[in-house]
Amino acid sequence: MKLGAIEAGGTKFVCAVSDDNIKIEDREQFPTTTPEETMAQVFAYFEQHPVDAIGIGSFGPVSLNEDADDYGHITNTPKLAWKNYNFLGAMKAHFDIPFYFTTDVNVAAYGEYKAGAGRGKKNILYWTVGTGVGASYIQHGKFLQGYSHPEMGHILLRPDERDNGFKGVCPYHGNCFEGLAAGLSIEKRFGKKGYEIDPSDEFWEIEAKYIAQACVNATLILRPDIIIFGGGVMKQSQLFPQIQAEFVKQLADYVDFPEITGYIKHVALGDDAGITGALMLAKKALQEIKN
Repeated sequence: MKLGAIEAGGTKFVCAVSDDNIKIEDREQFPTTTPEETMAQVFAYFEQHPVDAIGIGSFGPVSLNEDADDYGHITNTPKLAWKNYNFLGAMKAHFDIPFYFTTDVNVAAYGEYKAGAGRGKKNILYWTVGTGVGASYIQHGKFLQGYSHPEMGHILLRPDERDNGFKGVCPYHGNCFEGLAAGLSIEKRFGKKGYEIDPSDEFWEIEAKYIAQACVNATLILRPDIIIFGGGVMKQSQLFPQIQAEFVKQLADYVDFPEITGYIKHVALGDDAGITGALMLAKKALQEIKN
């Protein structure tokens, strides 16, 4: 059995093939440009590397409501060329195999849940803080989903008084989590990437306060067993002690939570979380068909 995966990000697509044990045998990536150009490369890849099922994690928002007319579409994305693009439909038109279609954050969360920092936990919250901010919650093996997938990257936060009146970069909400703490917000403030800023800069205390605030909100709403962070911004290792300390301060002993260094953690699978999760979900889709 061969499994396929697509991690469709706003910057790049990653396609991969593995065996039944999720051992990756081939991987390729290419820039996210237009649907016509990018999907032609996706189709060519899986024509050259035939598989029995494909797990897809896509940038979004996407429609995950199977009863909706636009199920499988990328919907109201700021990447205008992809707006209302029928991603799943295009794949089904080319390949007569099972698919598992979900968000890019969900596939990364699933990888961590099954084989990473969340292994052995029943309920995990996964945040990615990179160019944007997204989240996934897995409860007893199932993704939290209602009318559609959660958009926890856009919860509103209280601005820090040291942030010089920064209004945020989110075109919809301004000072939401993404607007205040994502990679684009850092670039807007400093004119450079986060990794170019000194780890001792006071800004990281402000960033940690925003991230801790999001963790407090999520803890009070969801009560997860663990909160796992991925994404480029979170590669700043100095952030984790700062977030943990600020979280304890903000929560103010209102509810219990697991030991803090084991509660708010970095991804264990690194940049492979997404592609690993997508391969695992391809396997899940194939098993469901066989059952």
